[in-house]
Amino acid sequence: MRPALRRITVAALAAVMLSPLSAWAQPTRVPLESPASLRLHNVSATPATLQGRKGLRVELSEETIRRLKAMTPEEQQKAVQQGLIEQLAVIEASDFGDGVIEAEIAGAPRADAGEGARGFVGIAFRVQDDLKTYDAFYLRPTNGRADDQVRRNHSAQYISHPDWPWFRLRKEFPEKYESYVDLVPGEWTKVRIEVRGAQARLFVHDQAQPTLLVKDVKSGASGRGKIALWIDSGTVAHFRNLTVTPSGAKAAPDDD
Repeated sequence: MRPALRRITVAALAAVMLSPLSAWAQPTRVPLESPASLRLHNVSATPATLQGRKGLRVELSEETIRRLKAMTPEEQQKAVQQGLIEQLAVIEASDFGDGVIEAEIAGAPRADAGEGARGFVGIAFRVQDDLKTYDAFYLRPTNGRADDQVRRNHSAQYISHPDWPWFRLRKEFPEKYESYVDLVPGEWTKVRIEVRGAQARLFVHDQAQPTLLVKDVKSGASGRGKIALWIDSGTVAHFRNLTVTPSGAKAAPDDD
């Protein structure tokens, strides 16, 4: 390829990658094999292979770990629970309101994580510029096969920060925003999130029926924002093969 033509091709590709997903009005795949298209917020992201599949390893950044270690246990708990330290890898090109988000994710507790670590891993959507306001579905992988039915019932969770963290939803609406699903820590798990106005559904493992139904998405019927990879402070997570299908677009063909 001639150098001049190559420069034009690279420039054109860059322009497409930087354009909003909504402008494409078609299924858009983000392989997640490089952090180049991500805005990292309190996390690090590095290419990694898990179970023979390429993706991104996402965990707390060293700077964030130092900040947490400087806090007392009470301050750490408050910072994490109240969303003072969000952990997001935001897909910069995204602009999502309604549609479908699909991805393969895996989560396991960090080696130095506390007893309450569950390997929390998920996808946030309608993320606002403050990086504190968003909706999300996430999994608690160590709960999936726990020898405790109550923990099993807390395997999948919906949240909406900052006003509706998990503990408030569980206290005010027990069992409404979380559910059971079979999970194994550190293994790739397919998730599919369908959003239409103020309703959202989470599907796991290619199941025909949703794991979790939300009829009152807190960002509202006209909510819109970016998509982000979401983790908790005690998690080592992996993400790959994310696909966004805007509402009204035809689904992308299966990726082998």
